[in-house]
Amino acid sequence: MRIRNKILIYFSSTVIFLVALAFSGIFILFSEYREEEFQQQQNDKIQYTIKLIDKYKEMSAEVSYLLDEQDINDFYDEKLLIYNKDKKLIFASLDSLEIDKANYLLNNLSVSKRWIETKDEKYDLIGVYAEHNQSGYYAISKAYDAFGYDKLNFLRNVLIGIFIAIAIVVLLISFYLSNRITKPIERFTLMLNQLDFTNDSQQTIQQDNSSSELKNLTEKFNHLLQRTQESFAFQKHSINHISHELKTPLAVLLTELERLSSKDDLDEIKISLEEQIIQVKFLGDTINSLLQISKIETHQNSDFQVIRIDDALFDKIAEINKIFPEFNFKIQFYPKEFSEGNLMVLGNENLLRQAIANLLMNAVIYSDNQKAEIKIDCSKKNEVQIAISNTGKNLSEEEQKHLFTHFFRGENTQGKNGFGLGLALTKRILELHFGEIHYNSPKDDLNVFTISFKTLTK
Repeated sequence: MRIRNKILIYFSSTVIFLVALAFSGIFILFSEYREEEFQQQQNDKIQYTIKLIDKYKEMSAEVSYLLDEQDINDFYDEKLLIYNKDKKLIFASLDSLEIDKANYLLNNLSVSKRWIETKDEKYDLIGVYAEHNQSGYYAISKAYDAFGYDKLNFLRNVLIGIFIAIAIVVLLISFYLSNRITKPIERFTLMLNQLDFTNDSQQTIQQDNSSSELKNLTEKFNHLLQRTQESFAFQKHSINHISHELKTPLAVLLTELERLSSKDDLDEIKISLEEQIIQVKFLGDTINSLLQISKIETHQNSDFQVIRIDDALFDKIAEINKIFPEFNFKIQFYPKEFSEGNLMVLGNENLLRQAIANLLMNAVIYSDNQKAEIKIDCSKKNEVQIAISNTGKNLSEEEQKHLFTHFFRGENTQGKNGFGLGLALTKRILELHFGEIHYNSPKDDLNVFTISFKTLTK
């Protein structure tokens, strides 16, 4: 069942039921009030009649007849019986109305039980024991409350009319409210149906501020939709990114292995295999870095944490020295005294280590004297700079323009292993960490790469 129909049915039926219950209560209370009021009138008439009988009991029957005609027959269709203390009938009204329960009431009335009330169809029937001038009397009255029942019937008709009118109004209001309440939901559903997940553009559901619940639902759904789109984008981006980035390196590896298969010198083959192992390891690290970059670019879990950047630098130097033990790295800190917080950065540890490793390997490959200098500058507040310099052939101005482009290899790469991915990957990693990388050659045969990070110094 549709929500609109549920609201219409539940709201209207609840209100109509409560109105019917209230009107029924009003009718029942008025009916009981009519009965009590009329019985009190009967009792008043009995008391008045007993006083008259006691006052004129010594007068003739004609006076009693006139008493009956003038005072007793005030009610419509009434019968009144009055007995003395010995339960002998001393007065009976002239009406032809019969009281079938007269003996029953008379037998049950006593000094201790002075009031009995009951119904005889629509007639109100009461039995009363009363005392006047130290004389006891028993009285039985049966009468029809024509005026009271007329008022009761009128009230019933009015309540029924009002109930029907209220029911119609409630149904109309329920229909209006159900449409008004469900309209934002229907609009929300329509927007959901219009979503196109084949479209690469960012899609969101327009926020509806008509209710806090719907606003919260829209926000949560948009967040879920964003995560879903980011997940799709991550898959697509990862596949495209990795396939594009690895096409050239794999082709280079294949060429090298084919060239290696044609060699006969075992020592040369061994050296070449060791070089290819290094390249394969670099390729594996590149794949992991590309996956991490794709996660960050699509707002997946970035695994950012506080890292001491010099620790990452020393670890990578130690790893590289195991492969190139003859290479020497000279490290200097500036100034000599600084806060430890100047070395603390927030980032993805694996990616930052990969970026540092790329720059260190770049110095190893292109240095012409097996040496490189590393200067760590902590003099600036909230920033640390690491400059890695090595001697070797400088890059031309034109080559510098494409230095951080994928698969770019300058003239100084002739005879050097590599894929042209390291610097491009390093630049992207630093951008994701709000860092920077610059190249400059302050003098001939000197190449300097400077990277900078925001630190957590307070």
